[in-house]
Amino acid sequence: MNAQAFLTDFHHVATLGATENHGVDRQAATAEDKMSRDWFAAFVGQRGWETRVDGIGNMFALIEFHPGAPYILIGSHLDSQPLGGRFDGAYGVIAGLHAAERVAERVRAEGARPPFNLAVVNWFNEEGGRFAPSIMGSSVFAGLMDQERMLAVQDLQGTSVREALEAIGYLGTDERPDVAGYAEIHIEQGRILEREGYAIGAVDYSWHTQKLDIEVLGEQSHTGATAMADRHDALVAASKIVLMVHDVTRDFEEEALVSSVGQLTLEPNSPIVVPRRVHLVADLRSASPETVEAARATLLEQIAALAAEHDIRINVKDFDVRGIQRYPEEGLELAEKVAADLGLRARRIRTMAGHDSVALNRIVPTVMLFCPSVDGVSHCEREFTTDADMVAGVDALTGVAWEMVRGALAGDFAPVEAASGAGA
Repeated sequence: MNAQAFLTDFHHVATLGATENHGVDRQAATAEDKMSRDWFAAFVGQRGWETRVDGIGNMFALIEFHPGAPYILIGSHLDSQPLGGRFDGAYGVIAGLHAAERVAERVRAEGARPPFNLAVVNWFNEEGGRFAPSIMGSSVFAGLMDQERMLAVQDLQGTSVREALEAIGYLGTDERPDVAGYAEIHIEQGRILEREGYAIGAVDYSWHTQKLDIEVLGEQSHTGATAMADRHDALVAASKIVLMVHDVTRDFEEEALVSSVGQLTLEPNSPIVVPRRVHLVADLRSASPETVEAARATLLEQIAALAAEHDIRINVKDFDVRGIQRYPEEGLELAEKVAADLGLRARRIRTMAGHDSVALNRIVPTVMLFCPSVDGVSHCEREFTTDADMVAGVDALTGVAWEMVRGALAGDFAPVEAASGAGA
C-alpha cells in the first residue's frame, strides 16, 4: 500500500505541466511550477505538518519529533528543464515526502523520540533553465550564493526571480530550519546502474564543473546589401565557438571531459539583419580539475584568435565554477548498509551532473542516492525509470532517513544554522 500511494502521487505530479510526449515543462516560478508547489503544500497540510517558504522560494515540510532540535533534511526539486523529463528532481521530492511519512509512522509506533527532527524540501530553481545559475535555492540556503543577487537574476524576457516568485505567491519570509544532515535520491541520468544491474548508487563524489559566459560582439548590418567582406557577423563567429567547445574534448582521453553549449541567444534576431550580438554559455566537466583548466586555456586562446580573425570583440567570463565535492565515507557506508538490509544491490558511483546535494554537502553530512535511468537518458521527454526501481529507491531513502534522525552521521557534528530566510 505504501508503494502504491507513492506511485499514485508520482504519476499525478507528472500530469502537472505535462507535455504531449510524456515529459514535463515546469520551469522555475512558472504557472506550472506553482501547480506542483501547491500540490506539495496540500500534501503537507493534509498530514498536519508545518510548511515554510523562505526568501528564495525553497519550500520545507517540517515534522517535529524533538522540540528545539535541528532537522535532517531530505528532498530534491520540482522544477524541470524546458520539455524535460518527469523524473528528474520530482522523484526525489515525492520520495522524500513518502519516506518522511513512513519515518513519522515508525516513530509513533515505536514511541522513542529520536534526537533529530525531519524535514522535506523542494529546492527552488535547481535546473537553472529559466534563471541562471542552476542549484540556486540550495546554494542560497547553504550560504554559497547571495540571496539578493539571486533575486535580481532575470530570465530572457527580463523577469526577475523576485518578480516571478511574487507572481506565483511563493516569495516567502519564513525562517529556514537549522539542519544537521541531508539526504537526496535522484535518477542516475546515466547508464551505469542499469547496465551493471544495480538498484542503488551511493554517490561518492561530483565532477569539477566550469562554465564560460561568452559574449560575441559584431556589427549589425543588412543581409542583402552588405558585401561579405564588410560584414562583422557575430553569429558566424559564435558558431565556430560552439564547434571549438565540442572539439576540445578530443585533446583528452575518451570521456575524460564532456562539454557543450546549451544556450545561445542572438540580437536582433531578424531574418534580414546580420547579427550584432550573440550570448552563449559553455559547460566543461571532468573528474580532473586540471583537465577542465587545460580545456579552458585552449578555448581562451582559440577565442582570442577568432576575435582577431573576424575583427570583432569577444568577452569571456568564468561562470558557475564548482569544485569536486566528496561525500562523507560514513554516509556511503550507511547507504550501502541500508541497501544490503533491503536486499538491494548497491555500488558507489560518481555524479557528472550537479545536484542540490552538492551544495548541502558543503555544510552538513550528506548522502546522495541514485536509482537507474533507462538508457541513461535525461533532460528530455524520453527520460524514464521503472516503477519498481523508484519504489526500491523510496525504501532506501526511508532507511537512510530513519538512521539519520536517530543520529547516524551526527557524531560530534555541530548543527548548521542556514542563512536567514529574508536577506542572506
